[in-house]
Amino acid sequence: MRFPWMRLCCCCLLVAFGVAQAQPAANSVPLSAEAMWQLLRVGDPDLSPDGKLVVVPVTRYDVSKNKGNSDLWLIPAAGGSARQLTSDEASDTDPHFSPDGKWIAFISKRGEDKDSQLYVIAIDGGEARRVTHIATGVSAPKWFPDSKRIAFITSVWTDLKSWGEQEQRVKDRADSKMTARVWDKAPFSYWDHFIDEREPHVYSIALEGGEPQAITLGTGFHLSIQETSTRSYDISPDGKEVAFAADTDRTGIDSNVDVFIVPTNGGEARNLTTDNAADDTEPQYSGDGRYIAFERQKIKGFYADKTRLMLFDRRSGETRNLTEQWDRSAEQLEWAPDSRSLVGSIDDAGTRRLYRFELKAETPKAITTTSSFSSPVLRGAALVAIRQSFAEPPTVVSVNARNGTATKLSTFNDGALAGVRMGKVESVTYKGARGDDIQMWVIYPPDFDPSRKYPVYMLLHGGPHNGITDGTQWRWNAEVFAGWGYITTWHNFHGSSGFGQEFTDSINPDLISMPYEDTIKAAEYLMSKPYVDTNRMAAGGGSYGGFLATTILGRPHPFKTLVAHAAVFDNFTQYAADYAAEKRRFFDYWEKPEEFARYSPHTSAANFNTPTLIFHGQLDRRVPVDHGFELFNILQTRGVPSKLVYFPDENHWVLKPQNSLFWYQTKKEWLQKYIGN
Repeated sequence: MRFPWMRLCCCCLLVAFGVAQAQPAANSVPLSAEAMWQLLRVGDPDLSPDGKLVVVPVTRYDVSKNKGNSDLWLIPAAGGSARQLTSDEASDTDPHFSPDGKWIAFISKRGEDKDSQLYVIAIDGGEARRVTHIATGVSAPKWFPDSKRIAFITSVWTDLKSWGEQEQRVKDRADSKMTARVWDKAPFSYWDHFIDEREPHVYSIALEGGEPQAITLGTGFHLSIQETSTRSYDISPDGKEVAFAADTDRTGIDSNVDVFIVPTNGGEARNLTTDNAADDTEPQYSGDGRYIAFERQKIKGFYADKTRLMLFDRRSGETRNLTEQWDRSAEQLEWAPDSRSLVGSIDDAGTRRLYRFELKAETPKAITTTSSFSSPVLRGAALVAIRQSFAEPPTVVSVNARNGTATKLSTFNDGALAGVRMGKVESVTYKGARGDDIQMWVIYPPDFDPSRKYPVYMLLHGGPHNGITDGTQWRWNAEVFAGWGYITTWHNFHGSSGFGQEFTDSINPDLISMPYEDTIKAAEYLMSKPYVDTNRMAAGGGSYGGFLATTILGRPHPFKTLVAHAAVFDNFTQYAADYAAEKRRFFDYWEKPEEFARYSPHTSAANFNTPTLIFHGQLDRRVPVDHGFELFNILQTRGVPSKLVYFPDENHWVLKPQNSLFWYQTKKEWLQKYIGN
């Protein structure tokens, strides 16, 4: 039984460890939810071809207007003051330098744009110029090597022949009074939106604009209808070929993503990965054009299977597995300029570390150790990345590729954090299910005094195969909870990523038993500490973390209250989820109904007696909102103190500033009521 309902949903429920904190001012205060929303959020960087400039999108939120806005900033890679490049009222995102270093392409929705379009701006500033005028919208730009053309992704109706017809259909759909939607093949939705019959394809357009030219349209294959990015395709160094990842499944329920290549002027596509029945994704050409690197999974129907770094040799036609014997997933890979190695951001035992993958080496080597590093970019001798920790929001840094030393480049949040006092973060290990070592992050309240006794709020991460790593979390910020006076924890229970493939896969198909045991043993570990008030403990989580919370609800536990956000509560009604029409790895409920029911929290409702706070959003397609309604009604029927917080305009997460602040405040009041502070 596969449960990808939590993939990515809580993968950023992160904590920090190992980054030296600046000394706060004498009158500093703990991090509050309000202060957190004042912090600027730094996106993925790009480097100029000469390695001298970094461009990065920076998002600032206006809580009073309940919205955010992203602008592009330029930062010297050698250090120095950042310069704001764009300042439009619209958000500017996904920036990429042209190979000649003169332009930056980016995505925005400005002025009269009804959907996102491709823009370019000179690196010395001036006005940005719109390149595309496409009713179906644009995403994921990439430059051709000659800097004269730009590729992008747009989703089109394949039965229409012209862009004018595409525009007319968009208008007709928007103007129609008939609102029915019809599907004859799954999937029909993804996260928070419904999927129509359009197909995502790669196109190209001249820097000066004009008529976009199709690249993948006509191959018989299209990019993922659920999610695409610049990692969905790549352009060869000579500009003559495009590699892209496409699902070969025609049924909608038996996905198999393969890597294809096609001439940039269109034509027949060639499948490079017919030897693998599971997913092959994220193709990338080496700078010398000899190789295409891509990621491979081997277990069909298991989203958290280890991803291997594969290398397709364009000369010999042979494919080589570089990391089969390495017990981690190869992710966020970027070629080094000399084409002899790649650098990746790797989920590694509670921390995202940069690793170097030498083509001739047997195992990759870690570049960084403490803090988390993501989104690496290499140009010449320069390597930049995003560094983050619990104490440090995402920050642009340059990294010494030899020894891992990082130099801070961006200072967007330094002033705001100068008056904030963070709690100490500690990584501990205890014995969980099967006697295995379980890693847990413990975040102490600021000014923690071990001679006192503190209440505990145990956080339950989502996934379930998304380990808690060292980084900032905007939605479930443990430093905020610690600032309320709680010892706050995240434990990487069995099933978590980053601790080896056997550990990750150990909970399938029984997603309940070992994570529950690990949670109880984590509570016992904490209760053994003299500074923990054993009578004031709470636990809560979202998505799979909500599933685990409602599992605990029906079993023996020490918690005075539980919090269930977007909780999978009833495995049977989870068939309404966005991914549910698919072949399962183990069994469907009609094949083993009793065993299927055994893994569903709702079957233990007779034991529910713990006060529970429930959050759910109407737009959630990953865990449909009826789960929250069912849980609340059962608790109310049983006379169990409970509260349902319903957001009609939120999806799987709470993303709008004012809703988020209400979410934090409601939780604060609920915890105060049942475990104090």
